[in-house]
Amino acid sequence: MKHISILRLLVSSLILTAASCSLDYDPVDMYSDVTEGVQKEEDKGVVFKDKAAVEAHLQTLYDQMRDRQEHWYQDMFLIGDTHADNAYAGTRSGAPQYFESNTIPSTIPPLQRGWNRFMEDIARANKLICNIDAVPDASLTVQERESYKAQAKIFRAMIYFDMVRNWGRVPVVTTEAGDITSETVEEVYPAYFPSQNTEEEVYLQIEKDLLEALTAAPDNNPVDKTRFSKSVARTLLAKVYAEEPLRDYAKVIKYCDEVEADGFRLVDDFNDLFGVKLQDETLPPGLNNPAIDAKCRNTIESILEAQYFSGSGTWLPNILGRFLDDWEKQFTYAKWITPSRDLLAAFEEAGDKKRLNETVVYYQSQWDNHYPREHYPFMYKIRSSYSTVIKYRYADVLLLKAEALLLGSGNVSEAVGIINQVRHRAGLAELSPSASSGKEAAFEALMKERRLELALEGQRWYDLVRWGKVEEVMNSLQNRDEGRAPLGNLFNKNYYKLPISQSVLDQNPNLEQNPGY
Repeated sequence: MKHISILRLLVSSLILTAASCSLDYDPVDMYSDVTEGVQKEEDKGVVFKDKAAVEAHLQTLYDQMRDRQEHWYQDMFLIGDTHADNAYAGTRSGAPQYFESNTIPSTIPPLQRGWNRFMEDIARANKLICNIDAVPDASLTVQERESYKAQAKIFRAMIYFDMVRNWGRVPVVTTEAGDITSETVEEVYPAYFPSQNTEEEVYLQIEKDLLEALTAAPDNNPVDKTRFSKSVARTLLAKVYAEEPLRDYAKVIKYCDEVEADGFRLVDDFNDLFGVKLQDETLPPGLNNPAIDAKCRNTIESILEAQYFSGSGTWLPNILGRFLDDWEKQFTYAKWITPSRDLLAAFEEAGDKKRLNETVVYYQSQWDNHYPREHYPFMYKIRSSYSTVIKYRYADVLLLKAEALLLGSGNVSEAVGIINQVRHRAGLAELSPSASSGKEAAFEALMKERRLELALEGQRWYDLVRWGKVEEVMNSLQNRDEGRAPLGNLFNKNYYKLPISQSVLDQNPNLEQNPGY
């Protein structure tokens, strides 16, 4: 049967292209015959011809974490911090302003980019998961097949976790779409135009992927924190069980403890997480004293990192910070994330100088902006083309365990002990007796601690949603922060989720927009 391209099929049926609504497949009259390394006509049904082809495809999953910085990091930090109280948009034009003012339209690039690229990466994961068992290469052992499959499942689970927190109801796709022919169109069509699943169904798929991955994923490697390991799966399970609708605080504690058992602990000095090596360590950073490398990689606290070295390239500093080798470069570029006065005040109130200095760097600027003028504060946790982005780290896991102890069993003493452990590392005194006197007081302390410890790491918004604190914190923010743009819409539960990009809705008639948009 002659294959019919998706494009021709959709034109004939007056439906817009399926490119980004499902899994961003190429037209099947091209895609169906393309395999990785297959040359012979009789092998055209084989997706991966050998072990090398499988490993090359697996590497493409890891490459997304490094190469798609705009999507994987910039947009996630924009949502996590600018949409919350930790940061300003840094500009009154373009996409960032809408997150600060809570007037997010469905037409801005981050929404389309985020959804499409997530779905593309899910398709990449599905390709490996669905086809690896059929690889006709005996040198690819059963153990290797299961390990590679497990890594792809962790990657898929990580994507769906970010998607469900951002959009709520999203399509769960775990299979590869078959070729569309005149005879198979009714059967295959749903795979290209998937409907949304409930949030519970999405979380159940995430849970399933992670539990299955635990049996075969690689162990934590102390000298290479870039892999989708068992520890990454356990971290994600802890985070998943902290969220509705699968909330189970006993399981949060269980997987937090298993991460600790994998060999993770807090680094002794907070500076060793995000610090840089300066050309001259005796002088402060500046134009004549640039940073030359990340201070540390693969620390005992890092669970998952994306690492950059000379030549690997990253343009994140254009949006979020400074280049290590030229601190003046992009100095007039409008930032997507500017640390807020409210965040700076929170650091000051806590006397938290160590974490402040590693989160925000003050550098004299002439930028005439409505945000902090005399000194332009910018992110220090994402620094340059020689740097490291930490996706998950142990401090997050520790504080999540404290949260589960307080909200689950009500174990105040153990939770307070964890909070104090994190505070000690930051050079702060133990919580006062009043702050540790009971469940409510300890939870207030925990919320403050997570904000300062994880500031500008893209977590704050999701914490507020999980705690049910969005309205309380965000609707009163302008009273505390004179520099913040006015809210265009007061926050309510409709705004807990983002709008689905209009272009995505146009491409897939089976998707529905989220309420409130």
